Amino acid sequence: MTSFDTSPTLNAWRALLALAVVFVLLATTGWTAIRDHEGGSDVRAASLAAWATGGIDGRQLPEAGSTPDRLARFFAGLTASQRSRLVDRYPLVVGNLNGVPLTLRYRANHLALAQARAVELERTHDERLTASGRAWADRRMRRFESLMGDGRQILAFDPTGSGRVAEVFGDLGRAERVSVVVPGVDTDVVNFERTRRQYSAPVGMAKSLYAAERAASPRTRTAVIAWADYTSPSGVGMDAAIGKLARAGSQRLDSLVRGLPGDSAVSLFCHSYGSVVCGVAARALPARVADIAVAGSPGMRVESAKELGTGARVWATRDGDDWIQDVPNLEVGGLGHGADPVTPEFGARVFSAKGAVGHAGYFEPGTESLSNFAGIGVGSYDSVSCAGDGEACRSGISGAEAN
Repeated sequence: MTSFDTSPTLNAWRALLALAVVFVLLATTGWTAIRDHEGGSDVRAASLAAWATGGIDGRQLPEAGSTPDRLARFFAGLTASQRSRLVDRYPLVVGNLNGVPLTLRYRANHLALAQARAVELERTHDERLTASGRAWADRRMRRFESLMGDGRQILAFDPTGSGRVAEVFGDLGRAERVSVVVPGVDTDVVNFERTRRQYSAPVGMAKSLYAAERAASPRTRTAVIAWADYTSPSGVGMDAAIGKLARAGSQRLDSLVRGLPGDSAVSLFCHSYGSVVCGVAARALPARVADIAVAGSPGMRVESAKELGTGARVWATRDGDDWIQDVPNLEVGGLGHGADPVTPEFGARVFSAKGAVGHAGYFEPGTESLSNFAGIGVGSYDSVSCAGDGEACRSGISGAEAN
């Protein structure tokens, strides 16, 4: 006998109610939240066009979209002088090529940032712009100046539209364990770091995780990447409710991981819409990805962890007052992102987020969510505290049950 709680009629009504909530969200946040992500002067397109027809001492340059392996082989076959000339000629291209030596990418992106800063400085005095336009140019200019600071390791940079950027903390070339922070909505080059609410921005998240990992395992060589090198949704609008940007971001995430140096284990820490990106990417990611941990997730566009098709351990957490829990977990007609990763039915390893507050508090120092991220990141699974009082989240991990 079918109970009322599982009857098709009730489930249909639940689906309709969930859809109604989605459309209310879209109406109240505005369909205008959809934005032209590629608007503005596309200086990178011009750089890519120049690269496509360029060469170095009679050698044709590889396509910018080549695999990281091919790009690594090409640059390995160049002299130091040739590499340097390519950086100087095409900084906005070289700085974004996965597979290119890290030192070259860091130097290329420093040059690209300097060029982008000069453009924005000029725009701050452009009387053809509105006052708000000049103020926005000033914000971008100041952000570019900050990213050019001494010791900063910018792994990717593109000023086009709202902008994309990624930064490394630690020695990525020598790391034994690499963690990648994948942020969610409203992530762009200006919001890449914040002074107020610093741990809600990619730089603050990554710096906090890096410090926690070093404290958790001082002898482990770690590196953390603040990865905002994909176009994220603007606000909780239509872009955030569908998977288009996640699909594009997943391809960029896969390329990043495949282009990382060495053979270090990789852990992904995916927040909010970033967990949608990680979910879409999961099946194609290389085997070096050992763990995928999601926090404050609206779903991973599957109904269970098994459907992700990955050999990585899948972890999930959510604090008690995160508003994301009120977002309907379904996928109908392309809207929504599927099942809730913290439910038992999903099958993820659910760990504690005690101490975290709200949707953006998971990387705050002193929270169990951060200490658990660090344990996962350095492979100290016995230190991870599971949700509730049990040890279910550590089940099946060698040496992790005797905490």
